[in-house]
Amino acid sequence: MAKGIQAIRGMRDLLPADMAAWQFVDKVVSETLGAYGYEEIRLPILEKTELFKRSIGEVTDIVEKEMYTFDDRNGDSLSLRPEGTACCVRAGIEHGLLHNQQRRLWYQGPMFRHERPQKGRYRQFYQYGVETFGIASADIDIELIVMVRRMLHKLGLLPFVRLEINSLGDLASREKHKADLLAYFHQHKEQLDEDSQRRLQSNPLRILDSKNPAMQGLNNNAPQLVDYLDEASAEHFAQVKSGLEQLGVEYQLNPRLVRGLDYYSRTVFEWITEDLGAQGTVTAGGRFDSLVEYLGGRATPAMGFAMGVDRLVALLQEKNLHIPSNSPDFFACALGDAAQTKMTDIVEQIRDRLPRAKLLMNAGGGNFKAQMKRADKSGARWAILMGDDELSQEKIIVKPLREQQEQQIVALADVFNVCDQLLQTN
Repeated sequence: MAKGIQAIRGMRDLLPADMAAWQFVDKVVSETLGAYGYEEIRLPILEKTELFKRSIGEVTDIVEKEMYTFDDRNGDSLSLRPEGTACCVRAGIEHGLLHNQQRRLWYQGPMFRHERPQKGRYRQFYQYGVETFGIASADIDIELIVMVRRMLHKLGLLPFVRLEINSLGDLASREKHKADLLAYFHQHKEQLDEDSQRRLQSNPLRILDSKNPAMQGLNNNAPQLVDYLDEASAEHFAQVKSGLEQLGVEYQLNPRLVRGLDYYSRTVFEWITEDLGAQGTVTAGGRFDSLVEYLGGRATPAMGFAMGVDRLVALLQEKNLHIPSNSPDFFACALGDAAQTKMTDIVEQIRDRLPRAKLLMNAGGGNFKAQMKRADKSGARWAILMGDDELSQEKIIVKPLREQQEQQIVALADVFNVCDQLLQTN
């Protein structure tokens, strides 16, 4: 026997048993985005490697160690997208969506990073990305944060997350801070862990984002970027905080919140949970006002966020929260060729008249006992049954499967009304 082939490490199958939670997240997020007036854009999974080198930064962990990169048959270097913002900006520039326009865009799909797989971290992971362009004022920062809050509330997750915010200021602010930060860490170089030693020359700001508990004391005493903010950035951040407070949105200031990508500026934020171990960030975002120009477009203010679907689903499951079922409403069973033919016709009529009904038709034959076993396993709430006796009397049986109620024997002409009433009252 040939050896079985398994999925690649860090990439997993999403099985039917898990899909109710995934579909619940998809429904809540996409409906909320639509209600706020955001437009969907669909982006390719493969991009030129240069796009990510220019946007993310060549000396970041993502570009240096984590991207899936290869040369295609034409000798072009291509990469599976490790994040979506650069792809969205590239598309916006290429198709003329951004210049002198306001845009609110969203996308979804898999991202790819060659990291060490662990709970909440996969090499193929799924994200919603939301990006806004052409709006420089703090009101869009507030809108994005509040919109995420609404999504988390609808999912039932708001009690289990907290909002952390910070400001990175402008480039000049960060350069002044970086100089003092380098001096500080060089004075305490012997206390830096291996990861921080590597980041010291390439990206010292990321040291502040270390999750190593042994680094927390050192980082707490490091120069804080908020103390270096230029006047305009400080005023912008004050407006963000004031707007959140007026809307009753609780937040924590985290001066060590820096985000991992080079293109961020001014407002950054994360929604974080303590219930998923080290991988606790479920949503993260911020401003990237220089990225459009850096990738070849006109200077355009921009802000967005990424929402990790894998972690939202994991948190829903961790908290055993109610997830709407995607099981069928009805399971149709028939015994005998004539009854099978008639039941097939009835099922299609139900689908025509009650398009919201989810109805599964038995296939593959079997006696009533076998068919009812399939009906129960399907998770359906009701079975609709027909045999020779019911067919001769033009009747049909509607049997509850999840509640202790009596079955109904109804005329064929009435089955549509009965099914409709059941759907409305349950």
